[in-house]
Amino acid sequence: MHWLTKLRGLCTLWGTQRSSRTLYLNTRQLISIQWGRQEVPATFNFATDVVDRWAGMEKAGKRPLHPALWWVDGSGAEVTWNFQDLSKISQQAANVLSGTCGLQRGDRVVVVLPRVPEWWLVTLGCMRAGLVFMPGTIQMKSADILHRLQASEARAIVAGEEVAHEVDTVAPNCPSLRIKLLVSEKSRSGWLNFKSLLQEAPTTHHCVETGSQEAAAIYFTSGTSGLPKMVEHSHASLGIKAKMDAENWTGLRASDTIWTISDTGWIVNILASLLEPWALGACVFIHLLPKFDPVVVLKVLSSYPINSLVGAPLIYRMLLQQDLASYKFPHLKNCFTGGESLLPDTLGSWRAQTGLDIREFYGQTETGLTCRVSSTMKIKPGYLGTASPPYDVQVVDDEGNVLPPGQEGDIGIRVNPIKPIGIFSGYVGSPKKTAANIRGDFWILGDRGIMDPDGYFHFMGRTDDIINSSGYRIGPSEVENALMEHPAVVETAVVSSPDPVRGEVVKAFVVLAPQFRSHDHNQLTKELQEHVKSVTAPYKYPRKIEFVLDLPKNITGKIQRTKLREKEWKTSGQARAS
Repeated sequence: MHWLTKLRGLCTLWGTQRSSRTLYLNTRQLISIQWGRQEVPATFNFATDVVDRWAGMEKAGKRPLHPALWWVDGSGAEVTWNFQDLSKISQQAANVLSGTCGLQRGDRVVVVLPRVPEWWLVTLGCMRAGLVFMPGTIQMKSADILHRLQASEARAIVAGEEVAHEVDTVAPNCPSLRIKLLVSEKSRSGWLNFKSLLQEAPTTHHCVETGSQEAAAIYFTSGTSGLPKMVEHSHASLGIKAKMDAENWTGLRASDTIWTISDTGWIVNILASLLEPWALGACVFIHLLPKFDPVVVLKVLSSYPINSLVGAPLIYRMLLQQDLASYKFPHLKNCFTGGESLLPDTLGSWRAQTGLDIREFYGQTETGLTCRVSSTMKIKPGYLGTASPPYDVQVVDDEGNVLPPGQEGDIGIRVNPIKPIGIFSGYVGSPKKTAANIRGDFWILGDRGIMDPDGYFHFMGRTDDIINSSGYRIGPSEVENALMEHPAVVETAVVSSPDPVRGEVVKAFVVLAPQFRSHDHNQLTKELQEHVKSVTAPYKYPRKIEFVLDLPKNITGKIQRTKLREKEWKTSGQARAS
């Protein structure tokens, strides 16, 4: 079951529910869709409406031939494609998928590749052929791949050597899987070689006239509770929303180069390293970076004309551990971060040592860019910025009523009476789960927050992670941020822990820096508790601290507080009240 938008007049909340797997729009009878205040064409395809448009301008001499994609592997190999190159080679990729492999419009294709140029080619090729691409991280194991292949009924998978063996172990249990494409210089039994087929494919492909609301991609949520859900995005919610975001967020120009350090399985990768920069005609820089190395990152920033950098806060923290005085970044102008809270200390240290600000953005797989601190906005340490147009983001109470500035509640996006562009189409096959996240007129993101009088949002923590101790509601991220400011702490996760008097208290699991591991743990516990009291409200300090060697994480690298919390409450023999 898919949630699709009505195509006459104003688009209503979730549109009409259809039983068919994919709805192909009768685009000849429709001129455009009026979606809120945004005019949305009835048909849209990023590959032809954006990439081919830039390619045409290059061919006509209306824009210079500078790279659209610039890839390096760190060992001397480089690939540079302008938009004409990208248009031609992505048409070849579409011919491999739809011609050689015989995939049909609406078929689903799992794409599990590292940061190699083929990821970008396959993504554009799927768009051209009207296929639904489903990115996944190469960190997936056989069980993860099996779930994705079975749940999606994928007809094809495009993968590298990193996961080919894992795919082969589960492929016999996936009756819908017909095609396995290997991106490698080597051959493998049972797989077609994508690189060989690409070289032989025709350079002209007739792009499918995809409807704006037609399915373009499916992302799997991280699945901290239960199996990952399938998040379906349309050509509009990805491509058209990205065009809007690009114009009011990064400040990129067509002559700029942006480097997004992200796993290819995350939605931020397609947004910040494909859709948004190419919407503006800018260059996407990609480094293979098989293993994150802060020294490599600093050398690249010093050696290449990179104007904008996008990375998680952890990346900036790791860069700050190096001797930044030894490096110069002559071209770098803008730094952006998202995915977790940016510590004010990280922001301050980066600014002091580089002269550059770090601007936060916030969103989720279902909504894309939701809040941001754009290149023209004031930075407020600890705040995510304001709502990204066309979203109306508010803090609401348990009944869906908008709360005034300064009051904590659930962060939500207004979806009624008009569903704004950018919101996903729904959880595939789970309309009840989709509807369960709607409260009143708002899509609830599952995060707690506070909005200040200027419309800036402060993130308090995930709804399920909020700790209620003696009537005090405590967001774990606040405690984690405070702990991370102490030099002894490398990583931390804060959860609730049962207490006979207070109901539950704050407990911190802490990974220590190597030089602190031999310290007396009782003394260090007291020191960390006093430190938290000194930087945030004293009632938030962790009454329990456990030192661990590592923290549980999912395949996207996010810390799984749920596992720690469940173990904590299970050990006590109690069940936490929801």
